[in-house]
Amino acid sequence: MTALDLVIRARRVLSTAGEGPLVVGVKDGRIAAIESHGSGLMGAELVELGDDVVLMPGVVDSHVHVNDPGRTDWEGFTSATKAAAAGGVTTIIDMPLNSIPPTCDVPALEVKRKTARGQAYVDVGFWGGAIPGNVASLEPLHDAGVFGFKCFLLHSGVDEFPPLDSAQLELAMREISSFNGLLIVHAEDAHGIDAAPVADGDSYLGFLRSRPREAENVAVAEVIELARRTGCRVHILHVSSADVLPLLAAARRDGVPITAETCPHYLTFCAEEIPDGATQYKCCPPIREAENRELLWQGLRDGLIDLVVSDHSPSTVDLKHLDTGDFGTAWGGIASLQLGLPAVWTEARERGFSLADVARWMCQTPGALLVGKGRIEIGYDADFCVFAPDDSFVVDVNALHHKNAITPYAGRTLAGVVRSTWLRGKPIDLNADPVGRLLSRGDQ
Repeated sequence: MTALDLVIRARRVLSTAGEGPLVVGVKDGRIAAIESHGSGLMGAELVELGDDVVLMPGVVDSHVHVNDPGRTDWEGFTSATKAAAAGGVTTIIDMPLNSIPPTCDVPALEVKRKTARGQAYVDVGFWGGAIPGNVASLEPLHDAGVFGFKCFLLHSGVDEFPPLDSAQLELAMREISSFNGLLIVHAEDAHGIDAAPVADGDSYLGFLRSRPREAENVAVAEVIELARRTGCRVHILHVSSADVLPLLAAARRDGVPITAETCPHYLTFCAEEIPDGATQYKCCPPIREAENRELLWQGLRDGLIDLVVSDHSPSTVDLKHLDTGDFGTAWGGIASLQLGLPAVWTEARERGFSLADVARWMCQTPGALLVGKGRIEIGYDADFCVFAPDDSFVVDVNALHHKNAITPYAGRTLAGVVRSTWLRGKPIDLNADPVGRLLSRGDQ
């Protein structure tokens, strides 16, 4: 073997074989060797980790709203990717909306890439958007390297990214199926939301009633039926209603190509504990009851929910309307990109899950979207998180790299501290120039 650039020796390495003492060798930014801890493997640089940390794959967060360009006062590529790196995240995939223009055709994708270039502290990929009237743009976007296409079935919150009705959804799915693309869906039924009570005022219960779980259930059932009919690969975003789990199980038994995700906030918080007026907790679909939360954890245990991602959806503090606490007018989104790994680990370990389970949900499975990401395995990028699972910290919003210092995790004690984050065999230095790359589907 040619000389290695880096050798990391650790008592606790979370590889695809499980957790154990190993030596990991890196060459040209990729993992080139994995040997027993007593191996004499040598490289130009040797790093020995303490027994209190785990060398795990870098987290892959496939659901991030960077909002750049167009709404850079909400977030931006520099601030978002710094937050990602501080939280052990080495790759993000940026959502196509909340930026202006939305990523719904190739020229808009090029604007997004031009904006991100030179600002990214971690690797960045991009989703495209499926909106009314852009079916002809879907395959060109696919060929240009987006990882799939996001759609809404109700108002997205921004007028420039309108939802698909049933006929438009089927048309998009048939087109995406024709080139074996992936459709990712914000699954809430517009009719169900329209028929629900309107959120008005500071009552969290009132807000919860305005986004009933039945609207989510109906939307998921529709997506499943259309996926069955068209053969389109589909992914359900941010599952909040545990009622959809039997639907997912039945669809998979029937061979429907469907996967699903949930988010740290649905696994951490519960409606019963959210104070009235606490609009920092507002997100859509909403955080539901404690019983529902535990069923989502069971869905992870049963493999019905495949991955956990942040749905980092920040805004300026004023748009949260903390002064009035009005859930009807406040922006719906939670900022958590820097906190996802410790937030999930905090709750997971209390329920008997291992760090290997967390890595499967947050590194390995979302990493499968990309080439060479999300695993400590020979040939994969040397993207690592050095994580101290037994340490803890209290969330201080002023220590976050998110552009706007607001999050429902403020003041919460979380287990697990990210000691360092490595990208392609180099520790990420937030005070140096950014070294993240822009990724395309199928990159080698």
